Amino acid sequence: MANNTEVKNLLDAGVHFGHLTRKWDPNMAPYIYMERNGIHIINLYKTKAKLDEANEALRKIAASGRKILFVATKKQAKDIVAQHAGDANMPYITERWPGGMLTNFVTIRKAVKKMALVDRMKKDGRYETLSKKERLQVDRMRAKLEKNLGSIVDMTRMPAALFIVDTVREHIAVKEALKLGIPIFAMADTNANPRDIDYVIPSNDDASKSIDIIVNSAAEAIKAGLEDRKNEKNNEAAAKTEKEAKAKAEKAAKAKKEAVKAEEEE
Repeated sequence: MANNTEVKNLLDAGVHFGHLTRKWDPNMAPYIYMERNGIHIINLYKTKAKLDEANEALRKIAASGRKILFVATKKQAKDIVAQHAGDANMPYITERWPGGMLTNFVTIRKAVKKMALVDRMKKDGRYETLSKKERLQVDRMRAKLEKNLGSIVDMTRMPAALFIVDTVREHIAVKEALKLGIPIFAMADTNANPRDIDYVIPSNDDASKSIDIIVNSAAEAIKAGLEDRKNEKNNEAAAKTEKEAKAKAEKAAKAKKEAVKAEEEE
């Protein structure tokens, strides 16, 4: 499983390449191994330890049935995050972060409901009663909402956590999560401030190979958590069935015993 990502795999994916030394955030010092040709090199043993720690927590959240919202709007991360988050059945934002996504969640949900309303109108025939111009306006609105919010259509309540690629770029998402006390999991490059992050994964957040290996690992941990939940539910259902069968058998035995007793008394 990708959870057991080895240091060699991280090295091959270029996870260790940080930013230029002049762009660093001194708070990342504990995760930096050395400087090479004006670039900071990340300590991959620390990356692996932090990744394992983050994956364990992500697995628990998924097993509890709550959602983790993935956030990555930079070009080289968008498709990777959409694929892995989608595979793990988790919501994601890969277009512009909608201001108030968390702090004004009710308004965002209203926008998502607008999409559902258009879909219903198309099914029940109301859409056909609109003029050509109105239909064009409705379609444009639906397409815009789909682009920005389509991937969170099933997120009916606040996420339990955020997984962010590049906290410097996604600073608004970080700010909103901090304000609401929502835990942040993040790939943090050498220019990031790790103090804002609950689960720091020191890593190159610019190269697609590096993003892919880390996000895939997180998604696999989430899938394992969903499997844990499924197994637990199956076990509970089996235990319930067994209990009911036992109670039924006991009831039948009791009824039989009472019938025999009644016969004897006659």
